Amino acid sequence: MSSGSVLVVGGGLAGASAAWRLAQRGLDVTLVERDVPASAHGSSHGSARIFRFAYPEGLYVDLVKASVAGWGELAALHGAPLVTRTGALDFGTDRDPHGLARVLAERDVEHELVELEAARERWPQIGFDTDVLFHPEGGVLDAENTVRAMIAAAEALGAQILTGWPLARLERSGAGFRAISNDGRVVEAGRVVVSAGGWLPEVLGRLALPEAFVKAFPDLEVREENAFHFPYREGADNWPTLIHKRPEICVYALPGGRDAQFRGQKVAEYNAGRVLSSASARTGLIDPANRARVVEHVRRFMPGLEPEPYAETTCLFTNTPTENFVIDGMEGVTVLSACSGHGAKFAPVLGELAADVVLGTAEMPREFRVSA
Repeated sequence: MSSGSVLVVGGGLAGASAAWRLAQRGLDVTLVERDVPASAHGSSHGSARIFRFAYPEGLYVDLVKASVAGWGELAALHGAPLVTRTGALDFGTDRDPHGLARVLAERDVEHELVELEAARERWPQIGFDTDVLFHPEGGVLDAENTVRAMIAAAEALGAQILTGWPLARLERSGAGFRAISNDGRVVEAGRVVVSAGGWLPEVLGRLALPEAFVKAFPDLEVREENAFHFPYREGADNWPTLIHKRPEICVYALPGGRDAQFRGQKVAEYNAGRVLSSASARTGLIDPANRARVVEHVRRFMPGLEPEPYAETTCLFTNTPTENFVIDGMEGVTVLSACSGHGAKFAPVLGELAADVVLGTAEMPREFRVSA
């Protein structure tokens, strides 16, 4: 096997990005995916994820800014935009719109603080309870087509994509690795990137990683989140994305995209789904108590929506205790876990970061390192 060969495990947003960026750097890339890229069983399916700059941590604001060129690059390759700019709102007593505004100001990100009464006049379809942060470059990204665009770009550069290929274990073999599937198929590579998302808890101990690295790895919590689509009362005009955080609940909402027929707003309670041992335990069942909380929130704070969902689904969040990503590795194996439910917006840059770890060309921020 060649030291220039890399195996990528997982075909979601993170894995597809890694395959694309590694192929761009001239490596011989094979990606294996247990189902198909952007599978409905993973975390990267569907057409609606929030694209936003507003974070309390400057690290993430800087990474969103760094992703912008990549989104343009991907749009050119795909032949159509993958991000729709709707503007983004942040409000609520526990969201701290004024604090978020200070971080955006420090990073020269266009934004506006809108006082409560002015916000109610500007967006009458939303029931605000505090002043509001608005940044116009926020919007909605198409996760599924982003994966497809990155996979196509990787294939055009010579990458091989193997579907229906669930990883059973990774073994060291000489100076490289042998990856073995559940049915005994084998792929060999000099280095490995693992982007297994919600399956990471069950495969982490089978990746030929040093025991000290595995023991130091942050605890992972996989949740089966619930998302609901509520119909617009008077059309989709002037509907931004939003994050509304109160002491008792954190809700996010965004225009629902083609998978909900563009008929309504996708609304969900953040990190409130049932806890799973791994993605393999996903049920696809909606939690009635979660539905009731979200319906009540829509009734109180989104008068522009009919408070009765016309569609609903579940998805996977894989959380670290700090909600930071893990982009780190040892002895030829790199773990790329863009998790905690907020990784999609960074898709074009995630592969760049993984490639830097694989090739040793840059050090990751301390927040992303297990070894730190």
